[in-house]
Amino acid sequence: QVQLVESGGELVQPGGSLRLSCAASRIIFSPLTMGWYRQAPGKERELVATIPARGSTKYADSAKGRFTISRDNAKNTVYLQMNSLRPEDTAVYYCNTVPPINNSWGQGTQVTVSS
Repeated sequence: QVQLVESGGELVQPGGSLRLSCAASRIIFSPLTMGWYRQAPGKERELVATIPARGSTKYADSAKGRFTISRDNAKNTVYLQMNSLRPEDTAVYYCNTVPPINNSWGQGTQVTVSS
């Protein structure tokens, strides 16, 4: 079964930055489109950023200009650099394929933006 392990989340002040990492295993990583999702309390999970095997990255409107998704196929890892963080970015962040493999969600990593 695919394993996805997210890390890098923490408490940060508004305007701060974080870099999230997601290590994938038991999966042929390089040809897959990968994405970062997030779920805030009381809200549905949403797709924040997408990176294909080749081609352009895509971002939700809320992430454009602030977040950057990248990948290292040699390490089976996808990253999310988040800058200019806002309180509304507070959520549990997950990675998965796009579309997601529904029985392979990891534990996520908590990002809290607060002063």
